[in-house]
Amino acid sequence: MMYRIGPAWTASIKQIEQSLDRFRFVKCAASQERSVGWCEPRGLQHGALVESVGGQLILKFMIESKLLPATVVRRAVEQRMEKIEAVSGRKPGKKQAREIKEEVIRELLPLAFTKEAAVTAWIDPKARLLVIDTTTQARADEVVVSLVRALDQFTVTLVQTHQSPAAAMALWLTERGAPGHFDLDRECELKSTDDMQSSVKYSRHLLDLAEIRQHVEGGKVPTRLAMLWAGRISFVLTDTMQIKKMRFLDGVFEEAGAEDEDRFDADTAIATGEMAKLIPEMISALGGEAPPA
Repeated sequence: MMYRIGPAWTASIKQIEQSLDRFRFVKCAASQERSVGWCEPRGLQHGALVESVGGQLILKFMIESKLLPATVVRRAVEQRMEKIEAVSGRKPGKKQAREIKEEVIRELLPLAFTKEAAVTAWIDPKARLLVIDTTTQARADEVVVSLVRALDQFTVTLVQTHQSPAAAMALWLTERGAPGHFDLDRECELKSTDDMQSSVKYSRHLLDLAEIRQHVEGGKVPTRLAMLWAGRISFVLTDTMQIKKMRFLDGVFEEAGAEDEDRFDADTAIATGEMAKLIPEMISALGGEAPPA
């Protein structure tokens, strides 16, 4: 997901590091359901929270949550409520039931398994671009809120284009090709805009079909379209301008020539370098960037 950073924000790497350090990730305590914060992009304990590679800034947001199956909690609550009813002769009310549930959760949390999820954030200071490696809006929002909370005068808006991705994808499908260095790949999804919400999907299939053009001309709107860029990156573009299933094609990372065990710098330089070219081309293919609403 791509955001444009507001003009007021300026900060050195040292300032960003100090700001994020106040929100450094700490693992869940025994009775804590969830913990979030910033951690080391390289994975080195007590390392830097901001990695600068070729002027590109890489951050990592960590989310840890305890897994408590609802069925386990519900059964434990029911057993406790049945015991209270057997002793007192009355069924616990709503308030007491809520308190019992909270008590059960507190007792079970230290025994629960934990799940971790990491989200990479890339800041291109010159282009004033923030790219978050997730297509889940709630998770992207959490990363953005944490950045706004940590960094003074940091504001962002979603990148918007003059032409909607759906309209552009429909045009590319009917004209059997995309502009510039883009090519159509072998996957797409189209949905109707009526109450039926009917859809049709093509997977691992050539998209140069009269059948697909008929669907578009009949009113179905493309919601996903697999594409290739410059023979180097494959991805799926969505109607909300998210880039999904992104994959660097064979040979791209081999160009770094680095044989070190730690390829962080080389791989980061290649990935951000390629994306820094792809994103402006994508915006241009969609009619150019529109000002924030």
